[in-house]
Amino acid sequence: RAGGQQSGAAMEPERECRVLSIQSHVVRGYVGNKAATFPLQVLGFEVDTVNSVQFSNHTGYAHWKGQVLNSDELHELYEGLKLNKVNRYDYVLTGYTRDTSFLAMVVDIVQELKQQNSNLVYVCDPVMGDKWNGEGSMYVPKDLLPVYRDKVVPVADIITPNQFEAELLTGRKIYTEKDALEVMDMLHAMGPETVVITSSDLQAPLGNDYLIALGSHRKTKADGTRMTQRIRVESPKVDAVFVGTGDLFAAMLLAWTHKHPNNLKVACEKTVSAMQHVLQRTIKSAKAQAGEGNKPNSAQLELRMVQSKKDIENPEIIVKATVL
Repeated sequence: RAGGQQSGAAMEPERECRVLSIQSHVVRGYVGNKAATFPLQVLGFEVDTVNSVQFSNHTGYAHWKGQVLNSDELHELYEGLKLNKVNRYDYVLTGYTRDTSFLAMVVDIVQELKQQNSNLVYVCDPVMGDKWNGEGSMYVPKDLLPVYRDKVVPVADIITPNQFEAELLTGRKIYTEKDALEVMDMLHAMGPETVVITSSDLQAPLGNDYLIALGSHRKTKADGTRMTQRIRVESPKVDAVFVGTGDLFAAMLLAWTHKHPNNLKVACEKTVSAMQHVLQRTIKSAKAQAGEGNKPNSAQLELRMVQSKKDIENPEIIVKATVL
């Protein structure tokens, strides 16, 4: 049947795969749901979005205005889906959240959706803070940490913390790659099958112009034995501060792990390569807009998402991962 494979495959559409994405919405620009929806749709997913906030633009601009959704309003939207019996999802995706009761409501919804579909995969970016010049600081209220650690991470299947967030969740500092692997094991023990530390301040073998990301995928086989695949990805540093990159990363990782369920190496190569294409296009365009010698502003640094459609859909692999 090898010869007829193509036509047969073309006729049988892939089973619809539906994502519930609970994230911020901005009128202008690309963060949260605006950064996640387009790439997921381009890659063939149905995306249902709940906008945790609706702002004019991201908060890195001089001005921003808008509304915030509270946990009761989130629950009400979910109830509407439930009453119509359309609350069946293959994936849930969440990112930046500022409110503990909202986050707790997300956990309730994820648990209920997992009862509807035991194969549901929850992809969580536990956005809490970052390091600047080696010093970590939280940019969400401190009381979110115990909620992430004790409630969210245990129900998550894939998490994408940066190094600082991985340290917060485990209470353990990372100084070496060995530390990072142990921290990822601690995170696996808390629940998630897949852990990707999206950025770290570890020294890259390729040199200072590279940023290290690390991934770990733990699978329990039918006979009860455990297998862990661990990878390191070194990508070229891009000299600018972008907003929405974490949201884009998590969305594309969701898509590529779906398409390569047992190959974290390939999933990460495609995700990080696509990121590179988007960032290179964005920085080039931002510099052209700002003009020679001027620093691009927030509006000029918005991700060139639509212009990168082909790279998102079929990324040329320009960043390779190393299996550890």
